[in-house]
Amino acid sequence: MIKNNGNINIAVYDFFCGCGGTSRGFQKAGMDIAFALDVDQDAKSTFTKNFPSTVFCDKSIKDLSVSDLQHVLAKHEDSYKLFCGCAPCQPFTKQNTESRKNDERKDLLTYFGAIIKECQPDFIFVENVPGLQKVPKHNDGPFPAFKNLLEEMNYKLSCGVVAAQDYGAPQLRRRFVLLASKHGEISIPEPTHGKGQNTQYKTVFDAIADLPVIAAGESYAGEGVLNHRAAMLSEINMQRIKASAHDGGGRNNWPRELRPECYTRTNEDGTTHSGHTDCYGRLWWKKPATGLTTRCISYSNGRFGHPEQDRAISVREAARLQGFDDGFEFFGSLNSMARQIGNAVPVDLAFVMGNHFIKHVEAING
Repeated sequence: MIKNNGNINIAVYDFFCGCGGTSRGFQKAGMDIAFALDVDQDAKSTFTKNFPSTVFCDKSIKDLSVSDLQHVLAKHEDSYKLFCGCAPCQPFTKQNTESRKNDERKDLLTYFGAIIKECQPDFIFVENVPGLQKVPKHNDGPFPAFKNLLEEMNYKLSCGVVAAQDYGAPQLRRRFVLLASKHGEISIPEPTHGKGQNTQYKTVFDAIADLPVIAAGESYAGEGVLNHRAAMLSEINMQRIKASAHDGGGRNNWPRELRPECYTRTNEDGTTHSGHTDCYGRLWWKKPATGLTTRCISYSNGRFGHPEQDRAISVREAARLQGFDDGFEFFGSLNSMARQIGNAVPVDLAFVMGNHFIKHVEAING
């Protein structure tokens, strides 16, 4: 079936939208962003500024009813419906296995499934950490029941773990994705970058090398570059980053007095405790960045040091590494903006997935 007088229109309903990584990627692919939902107020400010025509709801999905969607569904009745459910991933990370049972966020996928059951969208997209599908039902894992629900409603689906750098993102980031369709078999798209492809991986240099030089604690005041702002560094951390070699250097060659105490203690077998090897590291120019986290502008919380400037990467640099265009503006405190960016679905990954859905619709219609 071809909808809307011969044109292929897909309306996106972005649940757990955050600041809008999925929506930006799907928008770039040519879709309409019809509806978005999130409870984070800073993310709401960011999203509504960048998607001014989208209906935004700041209810919890637990309190959402189909009546909240009716006016949007009616407005886009001639379009295919694509529901995105990229719920917070923290309950399913390896680091959170102990507190998973007490984390209320683990049930969000179940509530998303209930909305799907009532609305019966044409397509579904889910993105999360690779651990999502590994948590069994008897251990409070929501994915087995969610997958069974889709199959009972006759969705054809494909799911698996992909690497964002294989789809054009300039960072190393493994993610679990699910694509589902009411209109026949659907697959995960083939990689577009890297080994065996005509296009090489995007690198940190490709993403951020042209941005103006700023110092730690400084915000760029010129025109055309929003949110190019770097966090302050303490005196000891300034000494540490100055002692780190450009282009991938880290703490391995620091004098002992600069090493944090946690990295100087010895284990029971007499070896030195190594800790997380990426902490206090600089990015490499000619490689994709390490995976961004919610603390992606903090020098001490990962390999988030600028390749050669003596500071951590700025909000704008982190945004570029997630694929956001320079016109995309973020709101909130420095920590809040970093959290929004770290939690976002990489725009480049979403763009490829969006194109894949569009090609799927074209195939449906011959």
